[in-house]
Amino acid sequence: MRILVVEDEQKVANALREGLEGERYDVVVERTGESAFFRLNTETFDLILLDLTLPGRDGLEILTTLRGKRVKTPVLVLTARDTLQDRVAGLDSGADDYLVKPFAFAELLARIRALLRRGRASESPRLVVGDLTMDLITRKVQRGGQAVELTVREFELLEYLMRYEGQVVSRETLARDVWRETARTTPLDNVIDVHIARLRRKVDVERPVRLIHTVRGVGFMLREGEP
Repeated sequence: MRILVVEDEQKVANALREGLEGERYDVVVERTGESAFFRLNTETFDLILLDLTLPGRDGLEILTTLRGKRVKTPVLVLTARDTLQDRVAGLDSGADDYLVKPFAFAELLARIRALLRRGRASESPRLVVGDLTMDLITRKVQRGGQAVELTVREFELLEYLMRYEGQVVSRETLARDVWRETARTTPLDNVIDVHIARLRRKVDVERPVRLIHTVRGVGFMLREGEP
């Protein structure tokens, strides 16, 4: 499970990284709002721990923007702001949970486990983006009611893009999460590009609305219309 920690206080950030890695989570730390926002537009995460008071870009602004882009990644707000108004603002902006500093690490872990369980429990066996549907049980894909025949790898790639609808997914992320390659000395960029091209021919060719988009210099995105 990958967790993005957005925290500008170095001691707190280091403590969170050490503690979460000790629980075998894959942890990425960003200390400014701008760097966190860039990271969220180029990589995917299973959970975000988000401070609200950040240099560069406020945590609430990041949260509101993510939800406006239909990013569904669970967000646990960690902040010293403890008034009722602050809590309401955080939850109304799209936070899934709210934990006030200082907090016990055991409670943080319990909240993280609850959010990750909630995310898995709410998963539907059917993914839908526009007129593209994927049945995860029967492994059947349709576009506009017509069957789309995919190889095993193409199915896995399309599933990943659909799960992260509206988010930019980098080639590095696809190599790690779809191809499960982390130790190669040469990148899989060419292999990934070939599979994306094949997927486009099967999903988008002769369709009035394209779903698979290339974000130049960053990666790929699946969504209705231009990103």
